[in-house]
Amino acid sequence: MNILRVGAVLGFLGVALGAFGAHALKDRLSPAALQIWNTAVLYHLLHAVALLALGLYARTAGGTDVKTAAGLFLAGVVVFSGSLYALALSGIKPLGAVTPIGGLCFLAGWAWLAVKNA
Repeated sequence: MNILRVGAVLGFLGVALGAFGAHALKDRLSPAALQIWNTAVLYHLLHAVALLALGLYARTAGGTDVKTAAGLFLAGVVVFSGSLYALALSGIKPLGAVTPIGGLCFLAGWAWLAVKNA
């Protein structure tokens, strides 16, 4: 996995989805659904930046093992943010039950970094 490329793609998509929510969805979604969308964008973009930092760190630190954390962050964006995007657009409440799995992926990625790179 090219961590820098994944981070850049996620960053691009995060900005695009944030703009989409702010412009195309602001009059179509309820305030609660728009807040859900914005939470998805926030975590999406934060972890895109984290992936960029991991990619740069791995490149400068001579291949330090960060791929597990990167994979967990990517899974977190897909599951956490993806389920929130789907929930905001569809209103299907059971989608919210999937969101914590993505949150656990984020937590596991951060924990992996703390333990492996201490």
